[in-house]
Amino acid sequence: MTFDLSVAIPTYNGADRLPKLLEKLRSQFDTDRFSWEILIIDNNSTDSTAALIQAIQQNWNFPYPLRYCFEPEQGLAFARNRGITEAQGELVAFLDDDNHPDPDWVAQAYQFAQNHPQAGAFGGQIHGEFAISPPTNFKRIESFLAIRERGSEPHLYQPQHLSLPPGAALVVRRQVWLDNVPKRLHLVGRIQGSMLAGEDYEALLYIHRAGWEIWYNSAMHTYHQIPPHRLEKSYLVSLIRGSSLCLCYLRMLNAKHWQKPLIFLRMILGSSKRLLQHWLKSRRYPQTDLVATCEWEFLQSSLLSPFYYLLNLFPKKAEPERDISSKSA
Repeated sequence: MTFDLSVAIPTYNGADRLPKLLEKLRSQFDTDRFSWEILIIDNNSTDSTAALIQAIQQNWNFPYPLRYCFEPEQGLAFARNRGITEAQGELVAFLDDDNHPDPDWVAQAYQFAQNHPQAGAFGGQIHGEFAISPPTNFKRIESFLAIRERGSEPHLYQPQHLSLPPGAALVVRRQVWLDNVPKRLHLVGRIQGSMLAGEDYEALLYIHRAGWEIWYNSAMHTYHQIPPHRLEKSYLVSLIRGSSLCLCYLRMLNAKHWQKPLIFLRMILGSSKRLLQHWLKSRRYPQTDLVATCEWEFLQSSLLSPFYYLLNLFPKKAEPERDISSKSA
């Protein structure tokens, strides 16, 4: 069976968060003019996510089905790719398990796709719902928490400048993704052993390279639930580092060969200049200024990004196995 739209929800240990999100999806209106489904992608959870969804399915009496699949390979890139594979909708609308949609979000996503047939992907407005008040001037760094408030008019993003929507609350045409996004991305998300983020931007750059448009749909509203620990310095610095070290790789992805040395040099010179300017300005800030600290981390990691790109350009060769057959036991 095929649907017009699949809402795909990648989740890791989301048993406490999924019920509220499913409640928001059960409250969607104006969806009777198209067919849709909800798909949970369990990304190797160790909590009761599977049992929770199974229990909800037993009492599910809605015209849109609730399905479940398990993705054992850890990482958001793998979970989203699994969602694309398992989805039965022509459109796949991703929602993180902590991203709550407005009651017309699904209908707005479907309608925008009908009105913009050249849109291979699009995102909407993402507002922050903070459990505690964020620090002063937090708006300067809120985009690292996937908050997007770009005004009331729809418009094209600019992928050539890495102006793109985040993977949270992203809608894509399933066949466009299947035709253009590799099964395994270079950037796999924040998993153990890797700080690199940017997997959502990498997928979108492949879609853009194939000639599809990437749009901002101002009529789609979701609300990112941000608990207190996500405003702690250690979390934000780590988040920003992972989001910045991948910048050179992303800029190189769709560049021509002759452009790459120029990009490499421009990133080093530009980041060095901005880092110096920030250092001169930040002497006015107290050492406890969280926003200034995060901005410093962004600029510093951006400067390191070209070298990180070179370090990861070639896969490391496996060490040859030692011959121990001649050694005594």
